[in-house]
Amino acid sequence: MISRLLPDLSPWRSSADFRLLWIQGLVTYFGSFMALIALPLQIKDLTGSPLAVGAMGAVELVPLVVFGLYGGALADSADRRKVILGTEAGLGLLAVVLLVNALAPDPALWPLYVVAGGVSALAGLQRPALDSLMARIVPHEQQTAAAALNSLRWQVGAIAGPSLAGLVVAYAGHATAYGVTVVTFGLSVVLCLRLTAAPPARDARKPSLRGIAEGARYAWSRPVLLGTYAIDMAAMFFAFPNTIFPFLADELDAQWSLGLMYAAGSVGSLVLGLTSGWTSRVRRHGLFVVGGAAGWGLAIAAAGWFDDVWLVLLCLGFAGAGDMLSGLGRSTIWNQTVPDELRGRLAGIEVLSYSVGPQLGQVRAGAMAGWTGTRSAIWSGGVACVASVALLSAALPKLLTYDSATDEDAARRRAAHADRTGHAPESDAPPAVEPGASPAAESGVQGVSLWPVGQLIGCVCPISDH
Repeated sequence: MISRLLPDLSPWRSSADFRLLWIQGLVTYFGSFMALIALPLQIKDLTGSPLAVGAMGAVELVPLVVFGLYGGALADSADRRKVILGTEAGLGLLAVVLLVNALAPDPALWPLYVVAGGVSALAGLQRPALDSLMARIVPHEQQTAAAALNSLRWQVGAIAGPSLAGLVVAYAGHATAYGVTVVTFGLSVVLCLRLTAAPPARDARKPSLRGIAEGARYAWSRPVLLGTYAIDMAAMFFAFPNTIFPFLADELDAQWSLGLMYAAGSVGSLVLGLTSGWTSRVRRHGLFVVGGAAGWGLAIAAAGWFDDVWLVLLCLGFAGAGDMLSGLGRSTIWNQTVPDELRGRLAGIEVLSYSVGPQLGQVRAGAMAGWTGTRSAIWSGGVACVASVALLSAALPKLLTYDSATDEDAARRRAAHADRTGHAPESDAPPAVEPGASPAAESGVQGVSLWPVGQLIGCVCPISDH
């Protein structure tokens, strides 16, 4: 019974590429979260304004939209290894800019916004190249397990990074935190150099507006995909209060808890990840998306109501678990239904769905906090999140009824994967296993020789990640 709750390690066993990417990403997350904490804290220290902190979202929004869509088309037409290496090196240089500015006698404010915009642009270029590869390096029926393991990796970095970053910034200063970020980016570039080439398909077309529009039309024509995008954007827009956590810590007279606030959601996600074995046997992934997003909103609303900092941290932990559950559903649906020739462009739209929401959410939270107060900005956003999820679920009922075993798009994608790898299509129905045996051990999936490339999501300094 316990073995069925433990994470499904099938992707780890079946793909050497997946193992490499998992380890590499863990290294990068650690340093990236240092910058995630240090940057808004430095803006707060320089301005004392929640609106100035929230303005980061506005600065990041346009580059993310433009370069995210272009990056999706680029991922379908260029060597993804080169795209990753180029953007990774650029992100490392931006971390150096933060370090140099922090070491100056009088650090300036404007470079922080310039770096935030630059990070957003490079993230938009890089993320589609990364995200579009997961469907290739992991067998179709192991996508949920892979998403759980990747999320587990993220949570480990998200817990250790913010917790240590709060202490580093408090006792060693912003410059030290940025210095750690620079070192981890350097290590990441070295690891990326070990990856093999990931060339585009022979008939791939150059990036164009027509190609981007083709991907957008496909997404618009699929109510299930449309539902995953819309619900995630709504949840993050209304209930992403991370940018005003420094002010919440002040109001609760618990400045020491700031790092824990940033890490609490990851603790909740980690708990869910460590008990995620059951998710590999579920086929109704749309219910994950809806239920997880609604749970996220309820927990954020509760966090805004409580005066006790420990109850606030507990609520943020529950919010993180809801966010991870919704993310597992989104990732599985995307990787199980999107055709390979559109993966890059659809990944570009995915970047917008899970990144534009937080950017606008930062602006909303900062402006609302300046107008009505920090606490009301948090709880009202959580309530609005739940309401929007309910409305979108009613408007897009196919998301709630999605079943990976019967969905036509999932069946076509499963057959295409089988043709490419030479494996017979396997049903997504829960496998029959002997009592006490791991479902991964019974999957019968052999290793797949596909393009190895870095799933370096954390290499993108997660100023704009969630």
